[in-house]
Amino acid sequence: MSELLQALYAGDQTRADELLASNPKLNVFEAAACGQTERIRELLDNDPSLANAFGEDGFHPLGLACFFGHLEAARLLLERGADVNALSRNEHIQTAAIHAAAASGEEGTDEPKRYELVKLVLDHGADPNLRQGGDSRAIDTARQNGDESVERLLKERGAED
Repeated sequence: MSELLQALYAGDQTRADELLASNPKLNVFEAAACGQTERIRELLDNDPSLANAFGEDGFHPLGLACFFGHLEAARLLLERGADVNALSRNEHIQTAAIHAAAASGEEGTDEPKRYELVKLVLDHGADPNLRQGGDSRAIDTARQNGDESVERLLKERGAED
């Protein structure tokens, strides 16, 4: 796993910014996690299969874009064929885009942005009752976070109580 992804996963934005300052050629996972939509577009233009690729840590670009709160990056990945219901293959966390969107809590990712991310993946066919590893659903995450608007949206779209 790259040093940039390690920094992002650890919540070390200072280190991530330092690494990004040298303007590196990001791979699709790094670009998704950083919200660099134009880089994602360039990579997908060269290799459309990257929309459904899994990184060495088992995460997919769409889940990373959703978790880190990057709406436009997530939209592009979905428009380019990312499987909205694909579960990550990480040995500890098997999550899909809807779970990542509902759990998105990185600095700067507020409730309205989580709502828009969840709405986006639902609009692209996300299963509101999809269970991630550990058997929880996006609505469980919304409730745990006290995110009433996301909970309401999920119920409106068919999430079971």
